Amino acid sequence: MAATAPLITGTDFVSIPTRGFDAAVEFYGTTLGLERSAYVPDRGYAEFETGNLTLGVVDSDRMGLQYATTPNPLGLHVEDIEQARALLESRGVSFSADTFDTGVCHMAFFADPDGNALMLHHRYAPREPDA
Repeated sequence: MAATAPLITGTDFVSIPTRGFDAAVEFYGTTLGLERSAYVPDRGYAEFETGNLTLGVVDSDRMGLQYATTPNPLGLHVEDIEQARALLESRGVSFSADTFDTGVCHMAFFADPDGNALMLHHRYAPREPDA
């Protein structure tokens, strides 16, 4: 029997809903410093690159989609969480609590201008396989 190729081979992008398109574009591009790879302002759509996943900022109303903020944080990888946090704080980002240490990673929680949950994330210990 021949092996079949997987149907799903990756994730191309995740959508980030907004009702303040210009503010969201400024936040993801300037505040977070992400490279903008697509920009269609008349449609309310822009893409930003994180290195391994594209964030698609979508003006939900202009695209005919239901608007709801993302309550569960999208983990954004950084090499040095305290340095990244300090830089974002200097750019006006407010974090909801102190940096959290899980024993294998550090996490720092914040939100974009629409209230979509985000976090800076840095894993400093290897994953342990499930027992």
